[in-house]
Amino acid sequence: MAFEGLAERLQDTLTKIRGKGKVSEQDIKDMMREVRLALLEADVNFKVVKQFIASVKEKALGQEVMKSLTPGQQVIKVVNEELTALMGGEQSKIAVAQKSPTVVMMVGLQGAGKTTTTAKLANHLRKKHNRNPLLVAADIYRPAAIKQLETLGKQLNMPVFSLGDQVSPVEIAKQAISKAKEEHHDYVLIDTAGRLHIDETLMDELKQVKELAKPDEILLVVDAMTGQDAVNVAESFNEQLDVTGVVLTKLDGDTRGGAAISVKAVTNTPIKFVGMGEKIDQLEPFHPERMASRILGMGDVLTLIEKAQSNVDEEKVRELEKKMRNMDFTFDDFLEQLDQVRNMGPLDEILGMIPGLNKAKGMKDLQVDDKQIGKVEAIVRSMTKKEKQDPSIMNASRRRRIANGSGTTIQDVNRLLKQFEDMKKMMKQMTGMTSGKGKKRGKGLGGFKLPF
Repeated sequence: MAFEGLAERLQDTLTKIRGKGKVSEQDIKDMMREVRLALLEADVNFKVVKQFIASVKEKALGQEVMKSLTPGQQVIKVVNEELTALMGGEQSKIAVAQKSPTVVMMVGLQGAGKTTTTAKLANHLRKKHNRNPLLVAADIYRPAAIKQLETLGKQLNMPVFSLGDQVSPVEIAKQAISKAKEEHHDYVLIDTAGRLHIDETLMDELKQVKELAKPDEILLVVDAMTGQDAVNVAESFNEQLDVTGVVLTKLDGDTRGGAAISVKAVTNTPIKFVGMGEKIDQLEPFHPERMASRILGMGDVLTLIEKAQSNVDEEKVRELEKKMRNMDFTFDDFLEQLDQVRNMGPLDEILGMIPGLNKAKGMKDLQVDDKQIGKVEAIVRSMTKKEKQDPSIMNASRRRRIANGSGTTIQDVNRLLKQFEDMKKMMKQMTGMTSGKGKKRGKGLGGFKLPF
């Protein structure tokens, strides 16, 4: 996950000051030294770090302490606010033209994930905003770029406009916009050519497409894994094209996260979306305040709720609640719950959004291993229907058979059965607590309950 090292360093530094009833100027200086090192190690632009530290120091020393906060908490509040401001302050939404269609030009270097991001954005616009986008294959130079976009369009059941690789990108854009008007598409997403580096030929062509298409939005797709280079690329493209927004890809990778923190401050161009994985639905709107909260270990409940609401079947949740209250929860239900949680994204990322979980006892070094979850699924799938419905019938020979069938050990099977029983008891207590007379029945995360 991006920011992992930075988050750990900052959280450790802030923990030292969090509970302090009195914070001296020296305490703040010491803390700022640690924060400065953490940001520089995360590949945040040097000038940005310098400005950030100066601003935090000034506000932390000059602010009156709120009655509800300790001085230590007050300093953390300032760090959170300044980090949020640094990344853009508030969410910057995608443009909507006054007169349809809205034209979006996708630009960037080769290898940043521009074509995939174009398809991801189309999927996001349809699913989250009920839009009807037209994808436009205007990258006529990269071998297989047109084919790639057509394949993604087919996967999404979405139209792709193409005139092959012998027609100029300017002409492709022109005809695509006419087609979109005829067929009532409200967004036109133009996938333009990239190069391995910025050159005059590339920029001239992009300027020509811009002049003709008159885009409402020029989104620059940048690979977050390239760190400080990503910021330099953003600066160059912005100077030439007046970019209106940035999409950071591969933010889920082993990246130090400096690009996300620096790009807005250096280019004054907002980050509008972030790619959090390779799947077609793993593009998220960028919320500076939520990202700052995640980096500082304060969780991100809003994104977690949105993920739950997008991926959870409300009807199934109601059914499940009823089963839990009646103690009818079976291993079949458990598998279903597990699938719904996995649909929300990588489990370590989901757990990282729960406030305070990283500070909870035994949780800081928690590693969520997908292989472990695969093992659990294999055990459950090796049970007979009767065993899934009533685990109390599991004798030694049944347990041995399940272990052999799932490629696990008897100890693994025993452990899962015990955890399942403990979980059922806990669920019974939870539903008991939230379904009392006159009380509002709690539904956890937007009607969603974690299965473990």
